[in-house]
Amino acid sequence: MKKLSFLNGLNDGIPIALGYLSVAFTFGITAVSMGIPPITAILISLTNVTSAGQVAGIGIIAAHGGLAEMAAAQLIINLRYALMSLSLSQKLNKEYTLFHRITTAFCITDEVFAVASGQSGELPPRYIYGLELLPFLFWSGGTAIGAFLGAVLPEMIKSALGIAIYGMFLAIIIPPAKKSKGVLFTVLFAAALSCCLANFSAISSGISIIICTIIAAALGALLFPREKEAASNE
Repeated sequence: MKKLSFLNGLNDGIPIALGYLSVAFTFGITAVSMGIPPITAILISLTNVTSAGQVAGIGIIAAHGGLAEMAAAQLIINLRYALMSLSLSQKLNKEYTLFHRITTAFCITDEVFAVASGQSGELPPRYIYGLELLPFLFWSGGTAIGAFLGAVLPEMIKSALGIAIYGMFLAIIIPPAKKSKGVLFTVLFAAALSCCLANFSAISSGISIIICTIIAAALGALLFPREKEAASNE
C-alpha cells in the first residue's frame, strides 16, 4: 500500500486549488461591490473556507442583518462540513492527535473531502495538510486579487464576473438534479419559494435562506425518501 506523504497531498490539491482561484476571485469582486472593504473580504476568506457560506454571509452583512440571523444561516449552510469531518475521521490513522484533528478540520471542504475519502487505507496528518495547503492559499489569494482589482475594474466587467460565482452553484446542483427527481424537486421548490419571499421586504436575505433551506429540505426528504439498501446475501 502506498504510504501517503505531504507531497502526495500537495499534488492532489492542485486541481482543487486551481478551481478555487477563479471562484475566490469572483467572491472578492462581489464582496467589494457590496460595499465590503477589500481587507475585510480577505479576512473573511482567511478565516472561513466556504464559498456558499461566505456569499450568504456578505449578503447578510450588506443588508445589515443581525448576528443571530448570520449565525443561523451559517449553521444551516455549513452543517454538512461537520458530517464530512465525522465521516473522514474514520479514515485517520493513529498519528492524528486532537491538535491535528482541529487544525485540519478547518479546511475540510466538499472537494477536499471527496479527494481524501477516495484514498485507500488510513490517512496520516501530513497528507491532509498537503491536500489542504494549496486550496487554502489559492482561496485566500484569489479573494485578495479580486478584492483589490474590484476597485479598478470597470463596472461592466465587475458585473459580468459577479455572475461567475452563481455559475459555480449551478455546476454543483445540475449534475445531481439530472440523476435524482428528489434533488430536482428540492432545488426547484427552494428557488420558487425564494422568489416568493423576495416580495416581502420584511424578510431579510439571511432569514429567507434559512426558511427556504429548512422547508425545501424537509419537504424533499418527506416526498422522496432515500430507498433502503437491499440486504446482501438474502
